[in-house]
Amino acid sequence: MASILDFVRRKPAPAARSDVSGFLEDFSIEVMPRTAAKIADFRALLPAGTRVYLAHIDGTPFDEMLAAARRLTDEGFAVMPHMPARGIASAAELEARTAAYADAGIRQALVIAGGIATPRGPFTEALQLLRSGVFDRHGFTHLHVAGHPEGNADIDPAGGDGRALAALKAKADFQAETDAAMAITTQFCFEMAPVVAWADRIRAAGVTLPVHLGVAGPAKLQTLLRFALSCGVGPSLRVLQRRAADLTTLMLPFEPTHFLAELAAHKAAHPDFPVARVHFFPLGGIAATTGYAGATLARPQRARA
Repeated sequence: MASILDFVRRKPAPAARSDVSGFLEDFSIEVMPRTAAKIADFRALLPAGTRVYLAHIDGTPFDEMLAAARRLTDEGFAVMPHMPARGIASAAELEARTAAYADAGIRQALVIAGGIATPRGPFTEALQLLRSGVFDRHGFTHLHVAGHPEGNADIDPAGGDGRALAALKAKADFQAETDAAMAITTQFCFEMAPVVAWADRIRAAGVTLPVHLGVAGPAKLQTLLRFALSCGVGPSLRVLQRRAADLTTLMLPFEPTHFLAELAAHKAAHPDFPVARVHFFPLGGIAATTGYAGATLARPQRARA
């Protein structure tokens, strides 16, 4: 099984690098209001119209979310704020938040349960928000839901992903009840095999939504491991256990080029592979991730071998 060190040490062939450039077309990126505030102008970093997911971390005032969403919209980006079900205190608050985003010109949302143990109101899962009708009332055109290729302990605490797959199927079935386009946006991943296996499982379960796969942007390895630990990403935890006795490896840099090359190659060989786009988590900083994506996209295309 590959380790995170393979991302650093193994170099993809030139033809694979060319595939990566094409695979990154229309990538998206995730930011938080407090990190977005450190960027003077996103237009200097991102292509016009890039989808920017606005993460709603528990404790962030909604006013800060709305201000950041307005700013990014004004700069010409397609803003997709998180709508965490368990963090919303009432149906009236859900209506007010959605209306405020719509008034700011936003018509997209990532609808999630939210990582809060005790819900603040009547909502416990994303499907309740989807079926409330609030997004249709306010003209939302894109509704994404969360996917977890390496499982989710909050949904399946005993392991496996049976409950997570059932929940994802129910959300996918909601597509028949809305005019909005739907897709799955996943947690960040590092290994190809778990992604392919998960994609096979969701298709077997009848989930046909396109997948926007989470990928960690360039970062110091110790930063990457810290985020992976907090998010419960399996491969990173295994790598941490194997490398704990050798702290020098924590200083190695990380870039996702090899992983992206594998994804692109698999997509080329299997056109029905549901991963349609890459969604970056800028764990090493927004500028580092946007710079990496821009440099990769700028590489000249070469003919495939």
